[in-house]
Amino acid sequence: MGKALFVVRAVLQDADERDAFDQWYREEHLPDAVRAFQAQRGWRAWSRSEPSVHYAFYEFESLERLQAATGPNVLNALIADFDRAWGERVSRTREVIEVAGELNG
Repeated sequence: MGKALFVVRAVLQDADERDAFDQWYREEHLPDAVRAFQAQRGWRAWSRSEPSVHYAFYEFESLERLQAATGPNVLNALIADFDRAWGERVSRTREVIEVAGELNG
């Protein structure tokens, strides 16, 4: 099996908090999550279509590694940290994606 991605989509209720959220995610949450998940790498992006939508991507060498790394003990601790910082002001969804093919150009 190939690579797998764990993707978190966050939607800010107040666009005025984007700068603060961006700084917090960049400086605290992304590094903490990459370490906690022991991911190969992590990166994040802002939607150009919906400016209040932020994505975080965590890459793993396999689906099995992703599933082991995002078990309840690790994931629940990260969720608790996020909720302490942002509470109800940011909604999130999470998705597990198994890479079906890859082409380098």
